[in-house]
Amino acid sequence: MIKSFLDRKDLHTLSPESIAYLASMEVIERKDPLIAEALKKELDDQRNSLKLIASENYSSLAVQLAMGNFLTDKYAEGHPFHRFYAGCDNVDTIESVGCALAKKLFGAEHAYIQPHSGADANLIAYWAILIKRIEEPFIESLGKKNVAALTDDEYEQVRNEFASQKMMGMALDAGGHLTHGSRVNFSSKMMKSITYGVDAKTGLLDYKKIEEQAIKERPAILIAGYSAYSRLIDFSIFREIADKCGATLLVDMAHFAGLVAGKQLTGKYNPVGYADVITSTTHKTLRGPRGGIILCTEEFAPFIDKGCPYAIGGPLAHVIAAKSLAFSECLEPAFETYAANVIKNSKAMAAAFLEKGKVLISGGTDNHLVLLNVEESFGLTGRAAETLLARCGITVNRNSIPGDINGPWYTSGIRLGSAALTSRGMNEADMHKIVEIICRLLDAAEPLEGSKAKVHIADLLVKKTKMDVKELLSGYPLYPEIL
Repeated sequence: MIKSFLDRKDLHTLSPESIAYLASMEVIERKDPLIAEALKKELDDQRNSLKLIASENYSSLAVQLAMGNFLTDKYAEGHPFHRFYAGCDNVDTIESVGCALAKKLFGAEHAYIQPHSGADANLIAYWAILIKRIEEPFIESLGKKNVAALTDDEYEQVRNEFASQKMMGMALDAGGHLTHGSRVNFSSKMMKSITYGVDAKTGLLDYKKIEEQAIKERPAILIAGYSAYSRLIDFSIFREIADKCGATLLVDMAHFAGLVAGKQLTGKYNPVGYADVITSTTHKTLRGPRGGIILCTEEFAPFIDKGCPYAIGGPLAHVIAAKSLAFSECLEPAFETYAANVIKNSKAMAAAFLEKGKVLISGGTDNHLVLLNVEESFGLTGRAAETLLARCGITVNRNSIPGDINGPWYTSGIRLGSAALTSRGMNEADMHKIVEIICRLLDAAEPLEGSKAKVHIADLLVKKTKMDVKELLSGYPLYPEIL
């Protein structure tokens, strides 16, 4: 017999969010105990590990609860007040409120908050840019009304023109994202992909080289943004480069959107006002639900709003509700303090590694992440380091580094981020303790002969590391309101 949470003696002290969460878990457990058990186990795992994955965070219980609502049952293809289905009045209200909040949060001219993910956001943005640049002028030149009015031969001409366009983004091993032109991704298959890297010695962007390359290649889309680059980007320079080569400037700020929203990246380091189109996720430093958004100038708005039918079908209206709630949370003064602390903690982490003589790509950080060369620092592959750390309750992800000798599977680096632990309340002193724990463990690890993934490590050290992690976490309980 399942014991109801209503029997708790401390029920009167719980917050409404806590009661709602506990009630939902009880409902799930009564329907399927195995699913409920896995959900509880995930919460336990997150509570009992140091989450250093730069692309993850902890959203509020309110944001999580906002995803479990009746909007799950709605189809709402189209955009606010322009749907292909009847009965979308409430979706229109919620989505239009969310768009208004996103515009206010970032100071953008237009917001589109339907993308299911950052990859979806980029796919929609690419098609919107190509349609604006290629398809629309072609239709107008023929004096026709829309793409449906084109003959088969005319449409084939447009389609071939799409495929001949070039996109130029940061290479994967330099810190870019798969959707910025990787050969294994759709981005390099829908257009010709040109990539730029970082300086081999400094690990920094070389804007002069990027400009020379862009002028030579003349891409239709120039992408700025990253997945694993620990420095700031000067978007005023990228704007100049885009203007010189005739490109549309797209900024992917998935990783640092929260630092922009929290007013820590300002002026030339804030892409709003420089980029034509900006894409992002909502679940990293922005601390919202898993999903994507697109910001753009009014010039691109009519094209961006057609994510359906370009690439997505029915938007996830229940997630849009949670995104909207997250934007509202980000507009609170406390979020600026949070964003500032994310950077402080990341810088403290980098300083601690450098004090121990470890090698960081670019020599440090200006944002929320640190990229550690574990091959040079410890003689380990990224996969070996990732696996050993996870065994001890420290979650990171292995990551390629510029000129990686171990390839994209094993890698020579690990990426560490401060966003999640900052959400738990950790500070700069805690970052130094974490680096001490990591270095003590990895320094003692010896690669097993013939394996790039396994190491020899003393059981006593693993046990001590687990105890140190547990002690550190005890001061920062996760979701303490539902303990």
